[in-house]
Amino acid sequence: MSKSPGQRFRDAVAEEHPLQVVGAINANHALLAKRAGFKAIYLSGGGVAAGSLGLPDLGITGLDDVLTDVRRITDVCDLPLLVDVDTGFGSSAFNVARTVKSMIKFGAAAIHIEDQVGAKRCGHRPNKEIVTQQEMVDRIKAAVDARTDDSFVIMARTDALAVEGLESALDRAAACVEAGADMVFPEAITELDMYKLFASKVNAPILANITEFGATPLFTTDELAGADVSLVLYPLSAFRAMNKAAENVYNAIRNDGTQQNVIDTMQTRMELYERINYHDFEQKLDALFAQKKS
Repeated sequence: MSKSPGQRFRDAVAEEHPLQVVGAINANHALLAKRAGFKAIYLSGGGVAAGSLGLPDLGITGLDDVLTDVRRITDVCDLPLLVDVDTGFGSSAFNVARTVKSMIKFGAAAIHIEDQVGAKRCGHRPNKEIVTQQEMVDRIKAAVDARTDDSFVIMARTDALAVEGLESALDRAAACVEAGADMVFPEAITELDMYKLFASKVNAPILANITEFGATPLFTTDELAGADVSLVLYPLSAFRAMNKAAENVYNAIRNDGTQQNVIDTMQTRMELYERINYHDFEQKLDALFAQKKS
């Protein structure tokens, strides 16, 4: 019997230290990440908002928006997928439970759920508001209770560092693990030694979010391993590069009247075909047509 996505995610955390988890904004990028050798991938809530909806990451995205992208990724890529579910997509334990069950059904391996209020913000933006520790603990309990697969990973994200300080963030992380969280995601960490404090405070793997242009320095995997970090997240690196490249191409075509000056920045047709296994599909189509003719 094949392992569940959640178990494969847990195995990846155990086998690679720290586990690099790279953001894949769509199914094509999931395949590229696998080709590059990554053992786990990530779907960012901010990425779904900006990439799929063209909206800011301010709690506007709904569960179905995220599930659509989850299904598209898991349909073609077998790497375990960690999914950002914001605050659980609703105000009650019933909403959190529905989110967890849906994620498992659509093939996700893990989720992280945070302690911000419903009108949430990017974790690296100012003026965040968080719920009480008890409300966050209730979210974790609801998520754990709703699991239809015990290996599915429930990760607790806390944004408390920027709002209430380090001690509050540490207390919340410990309380979430006590409530059943499998892993901890302390957001917007500013110093390497802080990760060590979280690792010593909670008996659970710690995730470091190494996002560009945010509050956290771009620590290396070696530095993070020395700080007892178990997972390193690069949520939107490829997405940012993709957006910049697309903008450059659009401007070049518009200004130059041709794409000739940017053609060397593009993936070729044959490279695309190879990445999505185009020829395998075409050969099956050719065989079908040949069978009909005979």
